[in-house]
Amino acid sequence: MTRLLPGIIAMAIVVVASNILVQFLFGNWLTWGAFTYPFAFLVTDVMNRVYGPATARKVVFAGFLTGVACSLIGTQIMLQGDGYTFPAVTLRIAIGSGLAFLTAQLVDVAIFDRLREGSWWRAPLASTLVGSFLDTVIFFSIAFSSVFVFLEPMNDVSWANEPTPLLGVGPVLPYWMSLAFADWCVKLALALIALVPFRLIVGRMLPRVA
Repeated sequence: MTRLLPGIIAMAIVVVASNILVQFLFGNWLTWGAFTYPFAFLVTDVMNRVYGPATARKVVFAGFLTGVACSLIGTQIMLQGDGYTFPAVTLRIAIGSGLAFLTAQLVDVAIFDRLREGSWWRAPLASTLVGSFLDTVIFFSIAFSSVFVFLEPMNDVSWANEPTPLLGVGPVLPYWMSLAFADWCVKLALALIALVPFRLIVGRMLPRVA
């Protein structure tokens, strides 16, 4: 349990903070949650490097359960907009968030474990890049794409499918794709930045384990 507790606490902080900050916009294409959520991969990778994939998976499942709890709370919080009320977390967002998190994090654990014997940076970078891509595709497509409207027919996501130039300057695509692309770019940048704390944290923790 002493191995798990720091990882579980760190993951819970990231998940809870991201669920709160996702409600606040940063510019036209991002929310503040985009800057906190990618650190879930850092937590997973540190636990994987120090304690192995089995412990990392347990931390992932703890984060998943925390996310489910946040989603359940969010469905009970009603917001006001344009003369009507709506839940802070819709069914599609809850499904997309949970499925994206679990899939991306477990894939991250598997890839990291396959590459753990190489250069120190290769496993965390490769696993985070692949996991981040899966997370972005799964979440945004399930939460906002018209393809998945059958999941929640009463949830109007027409706004997310309005034809819009990608990030305001690129080819015309559904608006949600601009949101997804911007989110993915942030994840790519933070995947590189996170290599520094990964190296420092692992360096401090491994001597204790040994």
